[in-house]
Amino acid sequence: MKSRKDKAVELFKEGFNCSQAVFAAYSDLYGMDKETALKIASSFGAGMGRMREVCGTCSGMFLVAGLESGATEGKDTAGKKQNYDMVQMLAEEFRKRNGTIICRELLGLDQPQVTAAEFKDTAPQERTAQYYEKRPCVKLVEEAAQILESTILKERFTD
Repeated sequence: MKSRKDKAVELFKEGFNCSQAVFAAYSDLYGMDKETALKIASSFGAGMGRMREVCGTCSGMFLVAGLESGATEGKDTAGKKQNYDMVQMLAEEFRKRNGTIICRELLGLDQPQVTAAEFKDTAPQERTAQYYEKRPCVKLVEEAAQILESTILKERFTD
C-alpha cells in the first residue's frame, strides 16, 4: 500500500501544485473527495497563486489542520486558538527543517537580481527533469507529509 507521503509526491509529479499534493493526500481521512480537495487547495500553490509568499506545502498542511481542529462556530475562541496553535506549530517545524516558510526564499528568488516581473508571471512552468532538478519542491512535499504524520496526525500513523 502506498504511503500518504508517496501519494503526495505522486500528485505533485502528476502536475498538481504543492498545496494540492499535500492536502489531497490526506483529505479523504476527513470524508472529502479528491476533486473537492484539489479545488480547495488550487489557489495556494507556488506561494499563493504563484506570488511566492507562504509555501504551498505549508498551506496544504494548514488546510489539513483546519479539517483536524478548525472551529465551526464564530464564538468558539478556544477552538480558534487550538487551530492557530496547531498552524503555528506546523510552521515552526517546517522552519526548523528549511529555515523559512516563504516560497521565494525556499526557491532562492529573494535575491536582488530577481525582478518584480518574475513574480507577475502566473503561467506554471512545464514539469521537466530540469524543473525538478532546480527546485526543492518534491523534498518539501515529502517533508510536509512527514511533519503532518509526526505531529497532528501521529495517532493515525503509528502502529
